[in-house]
Amino acid sequence: MVPTTLACLRVDALAGDRRRGRLLAGGSVIACALGAGGIVRRKREGDGGSPHGSFRLRGGRFRPDSLGHRPATALPLRPTRAHDGWCDDPRDRRYNRPIRLPAPGVSAEAMWRADGLYDVVIDLDYNRGPIRPDRGSAIFLHVARAGYRPTEGCVALERSDLLRLLRRVGPRTRLRIG
Repeated sequence: MVPTTLACLRVDALAGDRRRGRLLAGGSVIACALGAGGIVRRKREGDGGSPHGSFRLRGGRFRPDSLGHRPATALPLRPTRAHDGWCDDPRDRRYNRPIRLPAPGVSAEAMWRADGLYDVVIDLDYNRGPIRPDRGSAIFLHVARAGYRPTEGCVALERSDLLRLLRRVGPRTRLRIG
């Protein structure tokens, strides 16, 4: 592991395509996908925007069956389990928090995904304290779709780039979007 962690990562949208971006990490420039709505200053649940602001990396989860091992990072990471979910229902008291699935009558995102997008997922600390209903949930740093297709509001990197980046970040690292 690299002995020092980066203090700040910066994400900017590409000129001409607000759904694609570049993540600046020290001297590295890494391609990334952004939300379909680009970077937004007033985030709302379901708007497809990646929130503008500076966020700490809270830690996250990884799929041991897919990766084979815990990624090297100073961030706290837990193995994802098949019943792990994330509440995206603004009417529920567990809004924007991890929950156990199934959760009948509650809108929630499955963290155990067949498409590999959440093989590694980092919570970006957006709308996490205090949590405000309908201001957006499940804003993560995660694996990108093929061709960097847009996210629902997250920042997504090629899996190999994300794994390399994790070696250089820690609990004091901040991700600045916009």
